[in-house]
Amino acid sequence: MNLFSGFFAIVQAAQKDYVSAGWLIVLAGIFDALDGAMARLTNSSSEFGVELDSLADVVSFGTAPSFILYAAFFHEWRTAGVVIASLPALCGALRLARFNVQLVGFDKDYFRGLPIPSAALVLMSYLLFYHLPETGIISADVKPVLLTVITLAVSLLMVSTIRYETLPKPSPRAIRSAPLKFIVIFIGIVASIVTRGKAIFPFMLLYLVLGIVRQCVHMYRHRSGDEEDDTVEGEDVTPFDV
Repeated sequence: MNLFSGFFAIVQAAQKDYVSAGWLIVLAGIFDALDGAMARLTNSSSEFGVELDSLADVVSFGTAPSFILYAAFFHEWRTAGVVIASLPALCGALRLARFNVQLVGFDKDYFRGLPIPSAALVLMSYLLFYHLPETGIISADVKPVLLTVITLAVSLLMVSTIRYETLPKPSPRAIRSAPLKFIVIFIGIVASIVTRGKAIFPFMLLYLVLGIVRQCVHMYRHRSGDEEDDTVEGEDVTPFDV
């Protein structure tokens, strides 16, 4: 269903229905969040499932968002537009390949680099609710610059080694151990429903910024010698270490 949603989003974008295409990416994200729970419920976790999940993700959260960005705006810039619009797909594929080879022994509390579903949500929520509509919130002259900056930033963050928190599995024990995290997630979901999706981008932007701030603090402590052992998927001196 994740992969089908991504394919259908491409079909809708080809027909210039960018709103439906964007919401299909959100729907793909919901299916992607549920696949682990379904695997545990049916006792069907396997390496096959891991590979299938990544293949679906590279279409739904890489290729489809890139095509939507190109069809909705970047086609106006011709060759430069093709290059910029392709970056989420290219960087997303690299991000997933790196993740798959690091599955053994990686820290389950953090991802290395921005997860590709999060990147797709950032791009689609901005495009749908702030770039395309004539709301007057953002000047028409500024919109192309913002869309380009966000596309470049999200693509770079995916291939970076900046640490981003994983989505916690809802359980009484997890809620007791990290109540603030669940409160923020709950507020984000409610706000997104009440605002009909407009709150998705601000909350995803907060997620991006928190990861960058955490990385800056980590680098400062590392250089100061205050942090002797920090084993989150290995110790990275710079945000773009391979």
